[in-house]
Amino acid sequence: MMRARFAATAASLFAAASLAAPAIAAPVATYTNPVLSGFHADPSICRVGGDYYLATSSFEYFPGVPIYHSKDLVHWRQIGHALTRASQLNLKNTRSSQGIYAPTLRCHDGVFYMVTTNMEGGGAFYVHTKDPAGEWSEPVWLNDPSFAMDPSLFFDDDGKVYYTRHGGGEHGGVYQAEIDLKAGKLLEPPRLIWSGTGGVWPEGPHLYKHDGQYYLMISEGGTSYNHSLTMARSASPFGPFVSNPANPVLTHRGHPELPLQATGHGDLVQTPEGKWWMPLLGIRPIDQKHHLGRETLLTPVEWNEQGWITVNKGRPLATEMSAEGLPPLAPWPAEPVRDDFTAPRLGLQWAQLRGPGDGLWSLSERPGYLRLKGSGVTMNDIAQPAFIARRQEHMRMRAATQIEFEPSAASHAAGLVLRQNEKNYYQLRVTGAPQRKLELLARAGGVTSLKASAPLPPGPVVLQVESWPDRYEFSYGGAGAQLKQIGILPTAPLSSEAAGGFTGVFIGMYAEGARQQAMPAADFAWFDYQPIEK
Repeated sequence: MMRARFAATAASLFAAASLAAPAIAAPVATYTNPVLSGFHADPSICRVGGDYYLATSSFEYFPGVPIYHSKDLVHWRQIGHALTRASQLNLKNTRSSQGIYAPTLRCHDGVFYMVTTNMEGGGAFYVHTKDPAGEWSEPVWLNDPSFAMDPSLFFDDDGKVYYTRHGGGEHGGVYQAEIDLKAGKLLEPPRLIWSGTGGVWPEGPHLYKHDGQYYLMISEGGTSYNHSLTMARSASPFGPFVSNPANPVLTHRGHPELPLQATGHGDLVQTPEGKWWMPLLGIRPIDQKHHLGRETLLTPVEWNEQGWITVNKGRPLATEMSAEGLPPLAPWPAEPVRDDFTAPRLGLQWAQLRGPGDGLWSLSERPGYLRLKGSGVTMNDIAQPAFIARRQEHMRMRAATQIEFEPSAASHAAGLVLRQNEKNYYQLRVTGAPQRKLELLARAGGVTSLKASAPLPPGPVVLQVESWPDRYEFSYGGAGAQLKQIGILPTAPLSSEAAGGFTGVFIGMYAEGARQQAMPAADFAWFDYQPIEK
């Protein structure tokens, strides 16, 4: 009886204490920067209903300007490219990190517009479509009389459309003209509307309208560690523009301890619920070197009482950010690790150099294999080799392929390649005749060196690379056999700081070395890309 009474009293006290204790708050949802990892530079965004679309730069790679789709601004899935045909994109003899610079993506009255510059292939142009996942129009070349970089479009309430771009070189400014999109021409020569705040390369301009005022957001300081975002406003689209007294609205310069650097080149978007967000580019350096390229970050934006934007409440961007204010998070299904090359077309993740590669590859000549047909063009040349690769999107990942290739001359080679540009790449390749062998080559600053070599028995060979932030580990073996490590190479020589340029590492397959006569085809049975962590 006493025991029962004590138990009842204890239960009552516990219940009372539970009612009095403060409720434990549910954990706040977060997202991770970058939201598009690997080389996804110069993001530009537009929204249609609850769907978001984003475009990024592609430089010398073909197809050009990848297009991504998201429901929540965090999880993105590639749905196509804006430039998929040789008639749209001439990259012949285009140097690395030239070609297609920062695109702007806009949607208006059911039509999508992508405006950009082919830096060594004709200047500024735009293409359009009603289906961003489908085919886009032929280029509409603009009658811009001078150097035009980072063009943008703005659709005003009164039906007028404005074309805005950088001009005048390193210490130039932002130029603008009214444009007739139906006629495909500028209605006037672009004129200077703002010179920025004094930083070099006042570029990446986007014009917006908010509460009756025109806002111009640009990048300054160059696209590396001094990168920043600044803003000005005016009652007229042509100014005079008054600089935000709190400029820059975002920069990480002078803070080398931050994991995200080179923040800038942003674009603004508003959710259906009225919240503002900004995709922008940044890098993740390892010992002050970044090899994955400039990546796409995401940050919240608010308008303050003075009518200016505040980025992330004035705090630096972090790798882990609060998802408060975002649409409900809606991840896409994970991409398959293996491409077995049974589809009739190459997957959207694959890219080539400077063109569609007609005659250099086939999915049909040997069904179930990607066949590469090497030519005299090598990975050292500013031309189009037999090369199909994808972005390295993760610091920690595994990439592998199985190759069947019997070289008939000492110059013939095919295998796995990690490319930054013509002067900086790594190759794990099958080569040699009459004795077939495996070689690990490193090319840095235009100098190629043999790092390791091993004889190869007949039959298919599996080639693999596993990455860490600071190194790549290469291994190989027969089909179904345990792999053996052949060498380790650092990531630093493939970084932008060491190699120059604006892109990131591409990992894929190549074949080269035909000189006086054609060389045997290299057949790849599959390609794995397995993220281990972001």
